[in-house]
Order: sequence, then structure tokens, then C-alpha cells
Amino acid sequence: MTAPILFAALALLQASTAAIPEGPDLYRTIAARDAALFEVMFDKCDPAALGDLVTEDVEFYHDKGGRMAGREAFVTDYAQGCEAKKAPDAWRSRRELTGGSMNVFPIPGYGAVEEGVHQFYERKGEGPEKLVGRAHFSVLWTLEVDGHWRMSRAFSVGHVSID
Repeated sequence: MTAPILFAALALLQASTAAIPEGPDLYRTIAARDAALFEVMFDKCDPAALGDLVTEDVEFYHDKGGRMAGREAFVTDYAQGCEAKKAPDAWRSRRELTGGSMNVFPIPGYGAVEEGVHQFYERKGEGPEKLVGRAHFSVLWTLEVDGHWRMSRAFSVGHVSID
């Protein structure tokens, strides 16, 4: 067996036998990844950090915006939007996980599914913040060979406006 084939086979074996934490450990792990993902997406403008939080073949499905596929497209779309938020009078958003709504389910040898409800707040510049919407979400987190959990599939659906 040549070295590249051996390394590829080893990577597949490691990916298929990933040690998925159980119970509260899995919940804490996924809660931390959720917090990191949404901190980057809503509080920072760091395309490289977002790129490291998603798989190369990430797919994101949104009931208002449609489907987005691939790390490059996902990060590029994010980068364009976050740059606009740097203006002093720009609209800014914040995402908050609805308390008690998050559930985490292990996918043996692969990762975990996270589901829950989140709500969104907006403010213009440094103005007052207002609750503007709510939605359901599901995220498939993949435990990759490098030991990092990355979002590989996500659904954000059931968006409702709060007026």
C-alpha cells in the first residue's frame, strides 16, 4: 500500500471510530461549539474563524434565504455581510438560544445533531435593542479526524417575526 493510500485509509478508519462523548459531556461540547459559531457569526467579523467552524462541504438551508453549499460560498457570504455591520449607524443583530430548548443527539462514529429554538434581536448603531424574530434550527456537527467539531449541515426554519 502506498503512503497516500495508507493515510487515506487511516483517516477513514479514525473518522468512522470517532470517540463521541456521551450524556452531559456531549451536551457541553455541542453547547460550546454552538456558542462559538454564533459568536463569530453575530459578534465578530472573522471569516477565517468561521471557515474553521464549518466543513468543506457545509450545507446551510434557510426557509427565507434558500440553500447555500460549500465552505467558500458560506464564508464569502458571511464576510460581505459582516463588513457592512462595521459602519457606525449599521443594523446589528444578536442571536440568543432560547433557554431549555436545546437538545443534542449523538450520531455514533460521526458526530451529533443539535436542535433548538433561537431568537434574534436588532439595533441600529448603538441604539436600543429589539426582539425581532424567532426560528427553529437543527445542526449536524461532525467530529473530524483532527479532533475538531465542525458544522456540516444546518437547517434554520420556521422563522416568525415579532412585532
